Amino acid sequence: MQLLVNIDHIATLRNARGEGYPDPIEAARVCEDAGAAGIVFHLRSDRRHIRDEDVYRLKKSVKGALDFEMAATEEMIEICNEIQPELCTLVPEGREELTTEGGLDMKKVYNDFESRVFPKFEGTGIKTSLFLDPNPEDIKLAHQLGADGIELHTGVFANAKDDKSRKKELVRLREGAELIHELGMMVNAGHGLNLDNLPALIEEVPHLNDISIGHALVSKSVFWGLERTVKEYLKIMGG
Repeated sequence: MQLLVNIDHIATLRNARGEGYPDPIEAARVCEDAGAAGIVFHLRSDRRHIRDEDVYRLKKSVKGALDFEMAATEEMIEICNEIQPELCTLVPEGREELTTEGGLDMKKVYNDFESRVFPKFEGTGIKTSLFLDPNPEDIKLAHQLGADGIELHTGVFANAKDDKSRKKELVRLREGAELIHELGMMVNAGHGLNLDNLPALIEEVPHLNDISIGHALVSKSVFWGLERTVKEYLKIMGG
């Protein structure tokens, strides 16, 4: 199990004033020096946080795993294949959303992914992961496509209003993780995770590989600093 830090909102803060700081590349370095296994970023079509120049600088500076979150557009596939990250996580992307809302609808995207998207990653050495809700049907379709991993959408669990709903979603996540592992794919997880809910996820959901955390970690670092915050997450993860 390893921590990948999503630095999108370092870029959000930078872009609020357009003065060049805080620098997401410097943030990535601090996170890796504190023990994070790698960095996640989402280059959106509207460039609302991470920008193209950030992507190329991150490729040069990140020493650990680099996870490129992206919509499966021709533009993003071209950039991804050019910079060669270790992992590409395909996510749904809506113009009006504040953040990614839910996993991919595999029945809807399957034919396009099979004929257009996945062939473009063949022979590149880039591992592919799909951002999915813990639905068995979606997981099986991802496996048919040849995905290397699944990032389980943990937002429903993270935002549950009561213990009953939270426990119900943990069961779904556990069963999803077991199926992903059984099918020979990596089990990743992310969305809405923080210092309070992460322990329950780790306790209940097996086979976790990469855990992606961004907004809550960056927010806490305003008070604690990035180094301390990363280390607090690593304590929970046993690192």
